[in-house]
Formats: sequence, C-alpha cells, structure tokens
Amino acid sequence: MAYFRIEVDSAALRRATTFEMLIPNDGPDAARDRPLKTLFLLHGYHGKAGNWVPDGLPSQYGFAIVMPTAENSFYLNGAETGRAYQSMVGEELVDYVRRTFGLARSAEDTCIAGLSMGGFGALHTGLAYPDRFGKIGALSSALIVHEIARMQPGQDNGMANYDYYRMCFGDLSHVEESENNPETQILRLKAEGRRIPGIYMACGTEDFLIENNRALHQFLLAQQVPHIYREAPGEHNMAFWSKHIARVVRWMFGQAS
Repeated sequence: MAYFRIEVDSAALRRATTFEMLIPNDGPDAARDRPLKTLFLLHGYHGKAGNWVPDGLPSQYGFAIVMPTAENSFYLNGAETGRAYQSMVGEELVDYVRRTFGLARSAEDTCIAGLSMGGFGALHTGLAYPDRFGKIGALSSALIVHEIARMQPGQDNGMANYDYYRMCFGDLSHVEESENNPETQILRLKAEGRRIPGIYMACGTEDFLIENNRALHQFLLAQQVPHIYREAPGEHNMAFWSKHIARVVRWMFGQAS
C-alpha cells in the first residue's frame, strides 16, 4: 500500500493546501488486474484528511483513495475570497489526480463518500458535478439546511453559531432554495434532464441526525430518485462508520449490498 501526503497550490483557496492519497499495490491478483478506480473520501466536522481509511478495502476491491482537508467548510464555496472548497474538491483535486496519476478519468471510475459533515459534502459535491462522480456514499450526513434556515443573528445551536453557518452556507434566509441545499440540486438536475449519481445513504437509529437523514430519504422517494437507504442500530461514531463504509465500498466497487 502506497500512502502519499501531497501539497498543491489551490487557486480556489488562494493558498497551498494538502491532501492524502492511498494507492494499493498489494492484494489479490484479480484486484490488481482490474482498472484502478478512485474514491474521494471526505472527513467530518473537526476532522482532517486521513481521519478514517477503510481498512483492507482498497486492496480487496482495487481502488485509490483521495482524502482532502477541507477544514469546517461543509465542502461549500463560501462568498469570501479563498473559501471555494467545493471547487477545490470537485474541480481542482479531480483534475490534479487525473493529470498526475491518470485516475478519475470518468464518472464511472470516480466515486465520493463521507461521514457527517463529509456525508453532506459527498452529497453536495456529487450532485454539483454529476458528470465527474458516478456514485455517492453518505454516512450519518449532516443534513442541517432546514434547521439553520431558521437561525437568527446571535443564535447558537450547540455545534456552531449563526455567523459560522452564514459563512459556510450564505444568506440563511434563502438557504433552502439555494444551490447549497441538496434538495434544490436534485430538483435542478431533474428539470435539466441530467443524470443523478447513484446514492447510498446510511445512518444509525441512535444518531442525533437520524431524522434529518430520514427526511432526505423521503424527499428522494417523492422525487422518484433511485437510491439505497439503510438504517441500523448505531450512534454518530466510528464504530458505525467503519462497518457501513465497507458496505458502501462493496456497492461502489464490488457486489451490491
């Protein structure tokens, strides 16, 4: 297994940034002989690149992992200069690994997944670039758009304050109809007749975000968007994510789960 830490200059962030990358060079011959696919793996709130790596799965299924560090950005393009995290991940990083490593050349060979804030980021980024990402894996996704839409200046929801959410999502009074809402992205893609990447969602029944995930599941059902939705006993923690990322990876690169 080859593990890289790479520093690149980002026009989207107006500074140098780093990402980590794992390329399997071991495992069964059958896996090595298959064309190498790529998973962009997104960390959660308070996280960073390399926080979690699916143990053994890259060698077993023959895929590379690209892990950006996106701070607490929700992987969105902020209005402020140097905060275009959506563009950094979905455009710059994809283009870089294409040019440098010959990976992620088509949507069929490129997937994106994440946990919590990264689950939101995987959904949003995959829907923002449906011609670049073929499948989306979203674990315990922080689908908080409808909650923060009601926040007022000076308020704090225990995780962060109004000013933080406004910095990430823009004008909160219009966030529900903005492109920062995955529901809005889905409606736009449908209206334009464009493909919607495959979606796999999973959340623990004891997770504080379970109702948020159920709500998006119901929205996707109402919009007749094909997807997989799984609930299982579990909390908002690595025990749940480690178990279910294996199922996501099988769906993306192996047998359907």
